[in-house]
Amino acid sequence: MSTRQALRSIDHPIFTTGEIARLARTATSVTTRVLTAMAARGEVRHAGRGVWYQPQDPRFSVYALVHYLSGGSRAYVSFLSALHLHGIVAQIPQVVFAATTGHTKVRRTPAGTISFHRITPALFGGFDWYRGERQFLIATPEKALIDSLYLSSRKGRQFGRFPELELSPAFSFRRARQWARRIPPGPIRRHVEAKLSDLQERS
Repeated sequence: MSTRQALRSIDHPIFTTGEIARLARTATSVTTRVLTAMAARGEVRHAGRGVWYQPQDPRFSVYALVHYLSGGSRAYVSFLSALHLHGIVAQIPQVVFAATTGHTKVRRTPAGTISFHRITPALFGGFDWYRGERQFLIATPEKALIDSLYLSSRKGRQFGRFPELELSPAFSFRRARQWARRIPPGPIRRHVEAKLSDLQERS
């Protein structure tokens, strides 16, 4: 099986060099050279760290790259990116924000930039497949807000100022508070709970 045949045999738009090499039964170095040549012609794109994608595939989403570029750590789409996808923030973030158990880092790809932010393990959770499809994991609306408030308390004060929020009647401040209580007691938790109370009063 050739590299091209291997690409046609997979049923997903994002793949790794190793995956294609195993299907084509060729050395990783050979597969890399073929994929690099295909990338030069625009047939595939290199996302980094042995990860590639087929940009012409309608199923491709930059959000799905979060899993592949997380460096082996668990991660999910959250913060302003998730709030936008849930219709709570109208403004489209310039980068894709993701929560992770790994290190904070930035990954730049031809499809867009992904900014990974480490959160406390006690707060990791509250996510599911986007729209029930197995493309990428995304925080629930309540969890995305708590993740954002959590990060706003940390060094650098990212997300310290929110764009206007459009909270639907389905949004539950009770569920949001349950997530806030998972943060270890201390100044960060007090900051998050105070911000949440302020948002609830203004909503």
